[in-house]
Amino acid sequence: MKLRKCPRCDLNYIREEEKYCKVCLREMKGEKNTDEIELCSICNEAPALPGKDVCLFCLKEMNKSNSDALDNEETENVDASNIGDMDDVSNMDEIIPEDEENISSTEYGEMENELSLEEVREDEERDADEEEEEEE
Repeated sequence: MKLRKCPRCDLNYIREEEKYCKVCLREMKGEKNTDEIELCSICNEAPALPGKDVCLFCLKEMNKSNSDALDNEETENVDASNIGDMDDVSNMDEIIPEDEENISSTEYGEMENELSLEEVREDEERDADEEEEEEE
């Protein structure tokens, strides 16, 4: 059983003995594509909203219960007089990580002596040129 693409849409695969794919046959007959209606996952009665898995009624109920729950929760009130008690950021000491303090100048010197990316690339090119010369 070999497959080939539909000659009409050039998207769907069909068997060699078939003339057109099922989608094209349905379009040529004038039938409309009927998608299955998805039911609400909560009540299983009403159709679900597009892109959702619940119906409009259940969605409204969920939003209502969420807003009621938020209203019932106590929120912490911030008193403006308490804000003035905080220290100003400009008066705080700078925090220096311990790692930076322990690095000696010799380590920086070693890092400076390491090859840069350009030097590594140049070395690789030289090695490649030398290998080509040896092969010839």
